[in-house]
Amino acid sequence: MTNENILAIKRIRVKITKYYHQEPVISRLVSDYSLTVNIKAAFLGKNAIGDGWFDLDLQGTEAQIQNGLAYLQELELEIWDEHRIGNW
Repeated sequence: MTNENILAIKRIRVKITKYYHQEPVISRLVSDYSLTVNIKAAFLGKNAIGDGWFDLDLQGTEAQIQNGLAYLQELELEIWDEHRIGNW
């Protein structure tokens, strides 16, 4: 097995703005980027009116993870990794 096929896990916190509430953002990480996504925690305002925060574990190859993160960045979503958050 080459290094390209080794699975990694990246923990992130992503802010899904209300603009994207009707978009399958997390689902696309699975279908388009072949990532396994585990939702560790989530916070949505009452009636999902405001922005939501999701703590996610992304599992895949380094390339898959980087491509998935690039997709989230293209949407201009706020992303924090575990080093910026500190103790989750």
